[in-house]
Amino acid sequence: MSSDSGAVASAGTMGRLRRELAASPPLWWAMLYFFSLLCGYYVLRPVRDAMGASTDAASVFPRGLIALGERMGIEVGDFMLQLLFTATFIAMVLLQPLYGALVSRFPRRVFLPAVYLVFIACLLGFWWAFDSGMAGRGAAFFVWVAVFNLFAVTVFWSFMADVFDNAQAKQVYGYIAAGGTVGALVGPAITRFLVEPVGVANLLLVSAGFLGICLLCIMKLRPWALARERQGGAMAGQAMGGSVLAGLRLVWQRPLLRALAILMFFGVGVGTLLYNEQARIVRAAYATPEERAAFYSTLDWAINGLTIAIQLLLTRFLLQRYGIAPLLLLPAFAIMLGFAALSASPLPMLVAIVQIVTRASEFSLAKPARETLYTRVDREQRYKAKAVIDTAVYRGGDLTFVWLHKALAVLGSGMVFLAGLGIALGMTYGAWRVVRAERTLPQDPSAEPAHAPSKPT
Repeated sequence: MSSDSGAVASAGTMGRLRRELAASPPLWWAMLYFFSLLCGYYVLRPVRDAMGASTDAASVFPRGLIALGERMGIEVGDFMLQLLFTATFIAMVLLQPLYGALVSRFPRRVFLPAVYLVFIACLLGFWWAFDSGMAGRGAAFFVWVAVFNLFAVTVFWSFMADVFDNAQAKQVYGYIAAGGTVGALVGPAITRFLVEPVGVANLLLVSAGFLGICLLCIMKLRPWALARERQGGAMAGQAMGGSVLAGLRLVWQRPLLRALAILMFFGVGVGTLLYNEQARIVRAAYATPEERAAFYSTLDWAINGLTIAIQLLLTRFLLQRYGIAPLLLLPAFAIMLGFAALSASPLPMLVAIVQIVTRASEFSLAKPARETLYTRVDREQRYKAKAVIDTAVYRGGDLTFVWLHKALAVLGSGMVFLAGLGIALGMTYGAWRVVRAERTLPQDPSAEPAHAPSKPT
């Protein structure tokens, strides 16, 4: 393709986006919502990652845990990520019934704002903890950011499945994801430029401000979600009821949900192995938390730059033309090739490149494809089962593979990545199962019309 034809294609894409934004106010609010959510998260992520790569256990863990390790003859710092990921999984398991109760007993207009208000309150508490230098703040913050990311993002996409039907999702999810990617580009830039002059504690207040914008967007999008429920015959604005642990039962019973759980588990595995190898490299190369945070923000820039290019130029085209199959299978094959290359030559730069490709393909292709599937299931699957897959299954994969990495690391990076190739095969199998199960779904369970209402009803 010549440069002129590429420019024309890019101009056409942007022109189409402008027309669709003008005709669809929900798309505007959804993009602003996801932009603010990921911007607020990516302000925090480099700080969290720098703690995971820290060499100073005293700055991360409570003094009591360090003393217990000393009495047992264990150096806590040698198990930094393993302990942090284990604590994260325990937190997810404990919070899952609480989230299920919230979804079952309260209507969306109550529990969605409540989730974000709790997150804002937590950020204010961490601001005080960092400002006062409280012991153990690093581990608590690492666990909390992981919980925040998964719950806040899964709630976002569940809500989008309430606002848009399947046909609309194929049209707009790529653009919504691109709005989030812009936020994911802005967030690390904020951290990179402000972490030294204002300090880590004050960055938390910046993130809290972005979550406040998310609350505004929820209120603005609510009328369209209620209108879609009325069109589908649902009791608009009512709590969905059912068992608090219904999500676990649904994942076990439904073939599509089981396949999504398999895909999530092994997909997390490849990411966890890369994350741990990367943390080892960063720990050796950078001495201070500020330097590590700057490195991670630069890596996030590269990932999100590639992501937004794919989202704007390819995601919508592939979804509408070919469905979810290429968006799930192409990343899986690319990751298998990347791990095969790393098992033969585990160079630090190649690790970074495979990390960029892995995360960019997840955000730009695989995730939008998975999220469109939830527009074709009922609300209980959309909120409860999805939360189980996106939180408990996700962090269960983290826990499994972070300890597996610890065992494999003694054999060298080549063995780590050879095992990763096997895990990537499991991910590919899960993607294939999802594609097969998707073919049995109705196009839209509530049979909404092809176009959203032009104004709230």
